[in-house]
Amino acid sequence: MDIRSLSLDELTSQLILTGEKKFRAKQVYEWLWQKGARTFDEMTNLSLDLREKLKENYELPVVTLDKLQRSSDGTVKSRFRLHDGHLIESVLIPVVADDRFTVCVSSQVGCSLSCTFCATGRMKRLRNLTAAEIYDQVYLVNEQCLEIFGKPLTNIVYMGMGEPLLAFREVVGSIDRITSHTGLNMAPRRLTVSTAGIAKMIRKLADEDTKVNLALSLHAADDLKRNEIMPINETNNLEAIIESLEYFYEKTKKRIGFEYITFQDFNDSLEDAEQLYRICRRVPSMVNIIEYNPIDNAPFRKSSEHRIDDFATYLRDRGIMVTVRRSRGKDIDAACGQLANKA
Repeated sequence: MDIRSLSLDELTSQLILTGEKKFRAKQVYEWLWQKGARTFDEMTNLSLDLREKLKENYELPVVTLDKLQRSSDGTVKSRFRLHDGHLIESVLIPVVADDRFTVCVSSQVGCSLSCTFCATGRMKRLRNLTAAEIYDQVYLVNEQCLEIFGKPLTNIVYMGMGEPLLAFREVVGSIDRITSHTGLNMAPRRLTVSTAGIAKMIRKLADEDTKVNLALSLHAADDLKRNEIMPINETNNLEAIIESLEYFYEKTKKRIGFEYITFQDFNDSLEDAEQLYRICRRVPSMVNIIEYNPIDNAPFRKSSEHRIDDFATYLRDRGIMVTVRRSRGKDIDAACGQLANKA
């Protein structure tokens, strides 16, 4: 059994059955979630007998660094190896001037959504990550951040490989451990879950009361265009998604983030901006306009600077909060949509 699949209460009950004192479970739990122990032998305040007992009864599968790449702009991409040999990627995005250090974590090995502009979408989804594997990405990248920049992580975004809401239970489990005082104790407002748009799971996330932020990878503001680039829209159309976002806001009072990659002559006209504006009127929100990062054999081109600026200005003039995000880590295939375990 993976020891990190147990809650503290479950671990306590199991250790008591083996004759251990209740407080030992808390010690073990602290080693697992606060101190980031990679082996049972690292748990030095436990007796040798208990450590051997843990080895006999439990597994402690951990994520290990397989390859690290550093971009000319400071972005750091980590390729991690899982216990079964699968590979995933995480990205550390530093904004040193603002003292902001964000990790973009993966939630699945591969992805099943097949978005046409995304390299990960061309990979087969092999499995969901466990809550512990998601947690390990955060823990290890936080160590990198401290080593490289002398500062801890300030933000976590579930925007890496995979669709977080299709790994729902494990994602929520990782959020619990990251935000808990028995884990990393990060404020929930520092976490953002990004989804391609699965209406019923957005509602379910609202009902979980995790207090995290929600971002929708929108990328087109009408169903015809969105169907063309994001097949998930055929079963979760914009009206259904927007209604679920309204529900999320009603339950959480948290502003929705719309992620919008602009593609030249596809979704970057002022008519497209008007359609996006109509959506933004439905629910309190902000828009992140993202530069397209080319991938092999994709039919899209990056929008020109002036098209992006005109698009953003159109929304701002109508009272919409807009940020234009310039790409980071393109030279190491670490930018948005580029994660695909390339060597």
